Amino acid sequence: MASLTLNRDRLFPGDPAMRAIARAIYGTVRHLPILSPHGHTDPRWFAEDIPFENATQLLVTPDHYVFRMLYSLGVSMEDIGIPPSDGTPYEQDPRTIWHTFAKHWYAFRGTPTRMWIDHEFSDVLGIKVRFGAETADEIYDAVNAKLATPEFRPRALCERFNIEVLSTTDSPLSDLRYHKMIMDSDWSGRVVPAFRPDSVIDPEYFPDFHGDVEKMGELANEDVSHWQGYLRALEARRRYFIEHGATSTDHGHPTAGTADLETADCERLYQKIIKGTYTPDEAELFRRQMLTEMARMSIEDGLVMQIHPGCLRSHNDTVYQRFGRDMGGDIPVRTDYATMLRPLLNKYGNDAALNLILFTLDETSFSRELAPLAGHYPSVRLGPPWWFLDSPEAMMRFREAATETAGFYNTVGFNDDTRAFLSIPARHDIARRVDCSYLARLVVEHRIDEDEAHEVARALAYDLPKTAYKL
Repeated sequence: MASLTLNRDRLFPGDPAMRAIARAIYGTVRHLPILSPHGHTDPRWFAEDIPFENATQLLVTPDHYVFRMLYSLGVSMEDIGIPPSDGTPYEQDPRTIWHTFAKHWYAFRGTPTRMWIDHEFSDVLGIKVRFGAETADEIYDAVNAKLATPEFRPRALCERFNIEVLSTTDSPLSDLRYHKMIMDSDWSGRVVPAFRPDSVIDPEYFPDFHGDVEKMGELANEDVSHWQGYLRALEARRRYFIEHGATSTDHGHPTAGTADLETADCERLYQKIIKGTYTPDEAELFRRQMLTEMARMSIEDGLVMQIHPGCLRSHNDTVYQRFGRDMGGDIPVRTDYATMLRPLLNKYGNDAALNLILFTLDETSFSRELAPLAGHYPSVRLGPPWWFLDSPEAMMRFREAATETAGFYNTVGFNDDTRAFLSIPARHDIARRVDCSYLARLVVEHRIDEDEAHEVARALAYDLPKTAYKL
């Protein structure tokens, strides 16, 4: 039976001289607190602090990195425990789902998911044998035994992981009850919401758009039948989020397109949107105008603005129709930033009061557009690689592509963007190791001095995300 051991030099350069420098730099940032300013964990976990149910519910069913790989191998969504919308039977026994996962564990070799879960097993759960079909029951029982103890409740794990701040991602209609419970508790942990208004901005992708806009108007006590009332309702909901600890917004638009329309044109367009008489081009124009409006609101209320474009969501119609959104069917697409963002940046990009963090799934845009934009506009910063790019190779390519034009200090460190809570320390550890390896190379090539590399490593791991996200 193979043992599970994490090599202390994993991800460091093979060259002995560079490896020694990377190891030394990493030693100064390894134990820094974790700032997780963008993620998708459930605030209820930390509000109620009840034990996680079992290994499957913690490590398999919430993690789309896991089930999209299993689905690609021919494993049905039902067999992974995902309930179909039509009510047909699906596997509900967590041990059976766990066995399905273990049987296909070989497929994760070489992927970041393999590294994350090995880290979770070894460093978090104390598992000393390699996961697979032969050890599935042994590990399942060991994990469940751990989860039944007070040390593995959500709050205790948050403290053990040294998470200083954890941000969730929340609907604009959320009452944020769990965040309020956390704020009112005697727990010292900090879990904050992030304002994600897509469901009241994108009439094409969200089937309940019109009902959600009406509900937002009711919550804000505003008449959303006209443009200005709609904007005031959004502003009111942003204030509500700020009162509950939010420091950022997040926008998952299909493109990075922005617009700068006259008020009368906005009203005419809004009437088409709210009455459902719009064309696809008008829906896109509305989304573009709303990104510009969100930038204006961010200057006024101070919320950091994140844009996550360039993802063709729910590409698989069959999976979407039977299982809903966020089921692993997102696919990256080519994304234009320089042209698409120009209306917004011409209007607000020179205002340092705007904190605009840009993400991409299109690697070709890093050196061509994103780094030059961040290296020029005082409002723009580059978010780290995310979704398909939060892997060691892509992280290194990001540093190589962006640093020469944007530098380090126009980036915002790392965020994990995960629903899988136990993977947070693994993801941040990988990012720190990759950054230290890149910095070691710069030292060996005499491009920066070693003391500077230590300063940059700390900035990337802690200082930059803390500043960029106003934490």
